[in-house]
Amino acid sequence: MVARTRNSALWPALAMPGILWLLLFFLAPLYVVLAIVFGEVDPIFRTPIPVWNPLDWNPAQFSYVLTHIVGANGVFGPALLRTGVYVLAASALCLLIAFPVAYYTARLSGRWVGILLTALIAPFWISYMMRMLAWVNLLQDDGLVNRMLGLGGLFHVDTHWLTGQPVVVVLGLVYGYVPYMILPLYAGLDRLPQATLEAARDLGADRFGSFWRVTLPMCRPTIVAAVLLTCLPMLGDYFTSDMLSASPKTAMVGNLINDSVQSPGQTGQAGAFVMLVLLVTVLPMFYYVRVTARGDEVST
Repeated sequence: MVARTRNSALWPALAMPGILWLLLFFLAPLYVVLAIVFGEVDPIFRTPIPVWNPLDWNPAQFSYVLTHIVGANGVFGPALLRTGVYVLAASALCLLIAFPVAYYTARLSGRWVGILLTALIAPFWISYMMRMLAWVNLLQDDGLVNRMLGLGGLFHVDTHWLTGQPVVVVLGLVYGYVPYMILPLYAGLDRLPQATLEAARDLGADRFGSFWRVTLPMCRPTIVAAVLLTCLPMLGDYFTSDMLSASPKTAMVGNLINDSVQSPGQTGQAGAFVMLVLLVTVLPMFYYVRVTARGDEVST
């Protein structure tokens, strides 16, 4: 009886640091954002005045954002729609690139796994800004990309890559965030039970059939987690578009947030955009929890 009581108290104690972390660094900042979104604006200095009592919240700033998404005054709608398209396209490309790399590293690389993991982690050693600046140099009008397309001067190529090209922004997102997808995929593929995979081959499945019917379903939670870990930071990204485009034609919701924060009296609108992004990200998170729960039920 005493041992059972100790075990029942052990798990809450182990979970307490994580709970405190969420309270301090997620729920508390989230409440600050809500207090600013539904707060007031100083009429003279145009600074936000947070309102901490929910009974006194003013939905004017949040309503302003909602009423300017669609319709005749829908100035924010294109950026929000563009963000969804860019993130979906970049996430799909990341998955197409990352899954074969992670699968080879986890299942087929053999003694080279250490070197490959080092190569996969290496991009994290370099600043994201420096990596984007490298692409800026490559994509300039007289950069290496145009010179290669012109075969070293045989043809005149005058493509302006850095003037609002959506494909450049999407490929920049892929380049910047694909390592975030490779590592979770590798971790999940590396943990697949080898006995189950060998059983599929023993029962007559060929290599493709074993992959399609056994490996892929077993790593579905890992794929969902990797896609979430990649697309969630993409939703708030503004730096990639600023560096590789700096054009309103490719502005994303992150750019709206950044511009609103820097504009006097619009901090509440920035918070409203943050809340919209949070609401959008909650849905795939619920899906991930559901997929994970089903996987646990099947494994038990």
